Amino acid sequence: MRHFPGPVTFADRLEKSSALDKPVRVLAKAVRQRIRPGSGLRDLLHGVPTGKPVHPPLAAVSLGCWLSAVVLDLAGADSRASRLLVTTGIVNALPTAAAGLTDWSLLHREQQRVGFVHMVSNVAALGLFSASLLARLRGRERAGRILSYAGLAVGGFGGYLGGHMAYRQAAGANHAPQVSHLVPLGWHDLCALGDLPDGRPVSRRLGYIQLFVLRRGEAVTVLADHCPHLAGPLHQGRLVMEDGDACVVCPWHGSTFRLDDGTVKHGPATAPAPVFDTRVTREGNIQVRPRLT
Repeated sequence: MRHFPGPVTFADRLEKSSALDKPVRVLAKAVRQRIRPGSGLRDLLHGVPTGKPVHPPLAAVSLGCWLSAVVLDLAGADSRASRLLVTTGIVNALPTAAAGLTDWSLLHREQQRVGFVHMVSNVAALGLFSASLLARLRGRERAGRILSYAGLAVGGFGGYLGGHMAYRQAAGANHAPQVSHLVPLGWHDLCALGDLPDGRPVSRRLGYIQLFVLRRGEAVTVLADHCPHLAGPLHQGRLVMEDGDACVVCPWHGSTFRLDDGTVKHGPATAPAPVFDTRVTREGNIQVRPRLT
């Protein structure tokens, strides 16, 4: 008897399969070229203004509407209510897909492989619910309900893969260390001021945490070195000016952070880079502490 893999095994195998790498590369490149880095549209689709990715809650709206429509169908409720819910889910799917594609185009390859099948499943679900709505509008309620049941099954599978990306692969999660939990309160010796190059960021370690350290004359800026998006090394990034603010650009996916307070200027990161207060002792040593406010 043939053994079919469970969903966890399937998702794990999907991460490691290179079968879809060619369409993944082509589509990801097209999305990045279409929605340029640093644009207001890209930041909006990533969720920079809200401080959190916008794709997951938008996806929950569509799936929730479609699930509710199916429940009403099974309960024999007024068909107009089901049509309204199906329509709402379809309309909401458009911004959901735009946000999801934008996020997906800047993930690691293993995440993109799962995300590609997640996307295909959701497109199929959208097609089935669109066909369901069309059948309902033509008075074919039974066919509309059957198409909705199929659409929910396919959409649920896509939602499972989305959960795998979020919770197993940490796509969309904050990858910057929570310094307030890992570094005790108070000042901590880091290094001598004279050991730092002027104007060039370097990496230094404080306990468990890797730090981005930038000396500018006698002033020193210290951030957590791991980019909140996917833990890219910020000390290898470019220093730029954005609207008069000194910033660092992550070398992996272009997230841009203000040096003064770590706030996000451009995505794909939505969480700020943790920042440290600094001071120089009489002996010329740099001391740091997590900034709590």
